[in-house]
Amino acid sequence: MSDIAQDDAVDELAEASEEVLAEAVEAPAADTPDAVDAPVDEAPADDSAATTEDTTDVPEATDVPETADDAEASEPIEPPAPPKPVSPYDKQGDWYVINSYSGYENKVKMNLETRAKSMHLESRIFEVVIPMEDVIEIKNGKKETVQRKSLPGYVLCRMYLDDDTWYAVRNTPAVTGFVGSGTKPVPLSRREVERFLGGAEVDEEVKAPQFKPEWEMGDSVRVVVGPFADFNGIIESINLDQSKVTVLVDIFGRDTPLELGFTDIQKN
Repeated sequence: MSDIAQDDAVDELAEASEEVLAEAVEAPAADTPDAVDAPVDEAPADDSAATTEDTTDVPEATDVPETADDAEASEPIEPPAPPKPVSPYDKQGDWYVINSYSGYENKVKMNLETRAKSMHLESRIFEVVIPMEDVIEIKNGKKETVQRKSLPGYVLCRMYLDDDTWYAVRNTPAVTGFVGSGTKPVPLSRREVERFLGGAEVDEEVKAPQFKPEWEMGDSVRVVVGPFADFNGIIESINLDQSKVTVLVDIFGRDTPLELGFTDIQKN
């Protein structure tokens, strides 16, 4: 074999070897999955970035609409109602009615309180009260609400009754005695005490002041307003509910009844 032919055979053999080697290298590469298809764990930086993005998307607390429960919770809490007043009947001791000279009620109250202290009876004689009430009077043609004694000639005393307290009360100046059947004073009932002094049940209904005129049926009065002004007459009837009074006025020699208001007349 010539040298040229030998060289050509070597070259062909080398090219064949290279092709076989290239096929062997490319075969495993074709079976291997691409790098982009393999799952790759995200970096911690990516998690923080995602968290930051999610946080920015959350609306602020002030943008959340207020529910009905939240509105009720935000309403101011009303303070508790004040306790009901204690009835005078439930206080220590019993209530007794003491008779006094008319017009001396204040003096009896002062004298009895002084005697209770001087005789060291404060632990048995607790309180002396003059019952009062609001009434409407007419002064100078106008209605005025004033206080007046509801039991003229009497005072109420809260006390424990024994020989010492009985003696102290009975011998107080201007006192004529206890009110009660027989020789032993009888304390007032709950209803009587709360009627005179008020109480838990009485205070629930606020009563309007009563009108107590300065004149009575049969009194002589003078008409002060209207076409019959300066006429004199006699009161025939009084209607407290309507604040009206019927007066018999002498007109042309005949007694004529006139219905007038309380502010239309004055006592002679």
